Amino acid sequence: MRTLRIGMAQINPTVGDISGNAEKIFSYTENAKKLGCDIVLFPELALTGYPPEDLLLKPKFIDDNLRILKGLSRQIKGITAIVGFVDRDVDIYNAAAIIQKGKVVDVYHKMYLPNYGVFDEQRYFQAGETALNFTLNDIKIGVEICEDIWYPEGPARTQALAGAEVIVNINASPYHMGKACIREEMLMTRARDNAVIIAYNNTVGGQDELVFDGQGMIVGNDGNIIARGKAFEEELIAADIDVDAIAMARLHDPRRREVKLKTKIEGLREITLEPQRPRKRKPKLPQMVSEKFETTEEVLSALVLGTRDYVKKNGFKHVVVGLSGGIDSSLVAAVAARALGSKNITGVLMPSKFTSKESREDALELAKNLGIATLSIPIQKTFECYKDVMKEAFKGMKEDITEENLQARIRGNTLMALSNKFGWLVLTTGNKSEMSVGYATLYGDMAGGFAVIKDVPKTLVYEVSRTINNLARRTIIPERVFVKPPTAELKPNQTDQDLLPPYEILDPILKAYVEDDRSREEIIQMGFVEAIVKKVTRMVDLSEYKRRQAPPGIKITPRALGKDRRMPITNGYDHGEK
Repeated sequence: MRTLRIGMAQINPTVGDISGNAEKIFSYTENAKKLGCDIVLFPELALTGYPPEDLLLKPKFIDDNLRILKGLSRQIKGITAIVGFVDRDVDIYNAAAIIQKGKVVDVYHKMYLPNYGVFDEQRYFQAGETALNFTLNDIKIGVEICEDIWYPEGPARTQALAGAEVIVNINASPYHMGKACIREEMLMTRARDNAVIIAYNNTVGGQDELVFDGQGMIVGNDGNIIARGKAFEEELIAADIDVDAIAMARLHDPRRREVKLKTKIEGLREITLEPQRPRKRKPKLPQMVSEKFETTEEVLSALVLGTRDYVKKNGFKHVVVGLSGGIDSSLVAAVAARALGSKNITGVLMPSKFTSKESREDALELAKNLGIATLSIPIQKTFECYKDVMKEAFKGMKEDITEENLQARIRGNTLMALSNKFGWLVLTTGNKSEMSVGYATLYGDMAGGFAVIKDVPKTLVYEVSRTINNLARRTIIPERVFVKPPTAELKPNQTDQDLLPPYEILDPILKAYVEDDRSREEIIQMGFVEAIVKKVTRMVDLSEYKRRQAPPGIKITPRALGKDRRMPITNGYDHGEK
């Protein structure tokens, strides 16, 4: 009976920390050996971290990655390891090193380079031209990198027809809502269509706007899940594979013979590794099929991991959040408490004469429930000073949005002063709905270092906030925060709906326009009021310059503002509105 014990290390590397990543890779290799694994997989570009972006244009960065890979490979013995790195041969390649007995025995170059959404791989890499199968202890294994597996006619088909019984695919596949289900369905299809077992290992962790969710999986040739890694956590996944079962399944599948007969196998290299002595006594493995999260818990976990990694990987120890008593700042503070611990957060109340008693009470109750320290820095005197300074320039003019924005900018200045004085990172509190339509103040509530909920629509903000209370089984975010009308409190009796349609209407319009690229006419045909659609889409178009100046924030939706959606600021395109 031929069996293969596969280990998949879904690790959290740091972009640019090549030495630290190598140490982590070696540590997980040793753990995989203790589990009796025959082979261990590491994520795409695990050595450099993903995505390294323009670090790849620095020759020394490539040199360091190759030098450290060589040193790492000398340490790896008694197991076969697949490690993602950057290879160089005239051009540079997104590559996987096959390491065995203290050396790199072969290298695979990624064949399909994604260049859509958040991906820019064609900016940096040359595409590989040849698929690769290697034989280990009489088991034929195909190796791939991320995008390669997404193409039905891609390397997997060639590798399986040439005899590969197992395909190992190393990934840095970023998270967005629903992505895990899409991946799983694709892998099930690919495994069934090619009568092959697929081991799909994914990285985990936060990198600027991106979060990688892990959830690597091993899928049987029948499409069933053999193992699934945890979401948003580092883990060594291990499972035993009955390779003989593949041969039996293929014997009973006449379709495969027909396809193989009519397919000319080209563009494939095949190598045979030195035999690797299997361990006689292997520890028993537990079942590793982790449960999937419900959607809002998944989003919450992504926000927590993205915040934690951004703060810690950038060397910060403490964050500061402006607390308004509203739902957005409540969610950001709660996420930060989960990510960093309550002692590492300071909440700042900055009341004015327009701040209601209820808002102050709700902000203080939230802080008490989270166990975070607070400061109260009233802004009214500063606001009056600003107005006095500007009195001559504004002579004869009524107060308007200018004075509203002054208050937001005073608050932004206050938070940045605390940041400068104490080295705290300012977490901004704007959501995707507000950022889309420009319902935010430059150098005011947009001022800060990291925008936690930048890609979370307002309606989803409420849902995730409710999940925080449900998971805690107690009130973290006060109930009144959920039911009172959202307001910036910059003038008397102000609510968001003075300028915006209700969020239950706004968010679907924004999804259609921003994420799905629907025209105004198409959105109107979906049943929305024409005047509202025209107003909202115009607000989106006019606010591009603001979004360019916003801090980075965590990608949650399939199409985030920023890398995913790159619109020109200077834009004379006629949408049909005159």
